[in-house]
Amino acid sequence: MTDLDKTDANKALVADFVKTILMEGNMARINDFIDNDDSAYLQHNPMVADGLSGLGVALKALAEQGMPMSYSANHKIIGQGNFVLAISEGKFLNEHVAFYDLFRVDNGKIVEHWDTIETIPPRSEWKNDNGKFGFQ
Repeated sequence: MTDLDKTDANKALVADFVKTILMEGNMARINDFIDNDDSAYLQHNPMVADGLSGLGVALKALAEQGMPMSYSANHKIIGQGNFVLAISEGKFLNEHVAFYDLFRVDNGKIVEHWDTIETIPPRSEWKNDNGKFGFQ
């Protein structure tokens, strides 16, 4: 972990990325967050290739199958230094899901991404009232 003095700026960058790109789909602004060069963005999801081109191919394939990935709400941004976690909610493969996206930021750009996506069962199947987004 580095850039502890940039924690607030990095959290703001990721919050803006989630809102602008993932929720609003304003891809015209993608280079405000991630550089074009495929070597500038490392992806740790084994189903998505590195770089913006890899991300574009994956998103296009989902849309063509009638299962676009959509983010409807961001519930929490947590970060320290150059690592920022966004905890969001939306749809993936036509399921209601929680998205946990971890980003590494360098020089004001997102340069690396890890994620986990988990289906949220119907409320009637919950064993407690905490939910995925019941932060204290």
